[in-house]
Amino acid sequence: MVKTILVTGGAGFIGCHLCKELLNSGNIVYCIDNLSSGSFENIKELTKNENFHFSEHDVEDYYQISEKIDEIYHLACPASPPFYQKDPIKTLDTNYFGTRNVLELGRIKGCKVLLTSTSEVYGDPQISPQSENYWGNVNPIGVRSCYDEGKRISETLMIEYERKYNIDIKIARIFNTYGPQMNKDDGRVVSNFINQMIYDKDITVYGNGNQTRCFNYVDDTVEGLILLMNTKGVRGPINIGNENEITINELLDVLRYLIPECKSDIIFKILPGDDPKQRRPSLKMAKELLMWKPKTELHDGLSKTIDYFEWLKNSV
Repeated sequence: MVKTILVTGGAGFIGCHLCKELLNSGNIVYCIDNLSSGSFENIKELTKNENFHFSEHDVEDYYQISEKIDEIYHLACPASPPFYQKDPIKTLDTNYFGTRNVLELGRIKGCKVLLTSTSEVYGDPQISPQSENYWGNVNPIGVRSCYDEGKRISETLMIEYERKYNIDIKIARIFNTYGPQMNKDDGRVVSNFINQMIYDKDITVYGNGNQTRCFNYVDDTVEGLILLMNTKGVRGPINIGNENEITINELLDVLRYLIPECKSDIIFKILPGDDPKQRRPSLKMAKELLMWKPKTELHDGLSKTIDYFEWLKNSV
């Protein structure tokens, strides 16, 4: 069945991959993005598809659409520290007012609404792996709290709209995702390392590099989101990520193996405030309820990401 689907933040990294996959499945896709952290280049090819409709729009302003909408994927929010810390109040407004506007539209249209929340709701976790029933260890007044607490209030809004209006909601907690179309200046470790290496710049490691992360390839993340949206009776919150936990130093070792020509020096800098020391999702719910788990091996996903950034470098 052809569905009409709205994607907020659809010109962003994960959003553009999601729009492409939804179009490939034969759906009609309306994409809105204010292009503050997303890029029109990410969706330029999609505009050639008659089923794709793009509007430059900020979710803080209510979105008017006359068409029937079947589903809303709500991704609109800067997700990397340099972007969300650039204007913390704007980040908070995007999460509260933006999410409320999306829910109001979902209520009026009578459609499903999926929120892409984040592993950052767990803060600097005191347990590992992090399961969905863990309430987290978040600093409410820290330098990252505009995003961490912003996503937490977004989840609260989703639940309260379900309670009051019986809206069909879905909440996905996305862990570190990487792949082609990442913004090379987004400040996240995969894009930082790859671009520092291919441009022969010093490789910046924050702290001692022993903090851990789990990296999920973007195609796997998108598959998890679509499965959550289309699995009846599963609301979430539900973790979408990868269980393969590695240190930042180990990630660097893999990238140096994949980019052997790199001769860059490594420099160590002070760890940013409230940066989590450990991050690993429990995927028990995703595996049991969605029948989902990541498929892409880290080496394969990183190779594709390197190829993208090499292409970007050579196309300038």
